[in-house]
Amino acid sequence: MSNRRIRLLLLTPVVTGSLVVLPAAFAWSQASAAPAATCSISGVFPNGKVHLSGGGFTPGQALLSSPTAAGGSFTIAANGGFNMLNVENAQYTVSQGNQRTECSGFKGTTPQQDDEDNNQNNNRNMN
Repeated sequence: MSNRRIRLLLLTPVVTGSLVVLPAAFAWSQASAAPAATCSISGVFPNGKVHLSGGGFTPGQALLSSPTAAGGSFTIAANGGFNMLNVENAQYTVSQGNQRTECSGFKGTTPQQDDEDNNQNNNRNMN
């Protein structure tokens, strides 16, 4: 047998194996990248409360915490999302295991404060 034929016999399984493994490894790395969890606070309602919602979480138990408002344990739905209506206007964090997701959208004002600020700005602009 010639050297050329021996090299071909030895290299064929290696090349074929790498062609099979590379796409599988690429697909596995994409599948293991979990979607990023998000949480947001809606605008402030006339009663001073807000709507809190999120998605991309692992279904099951989670913890809602805030430095200034009541929190507690709640359940993330099977689709990875949640909705909470009429919660205190505050800055929130959703925790699951070691993962912590800060909720965006907190502005720290109520509609009455917004109206007062707008009135003060309008008065300054008129003078």
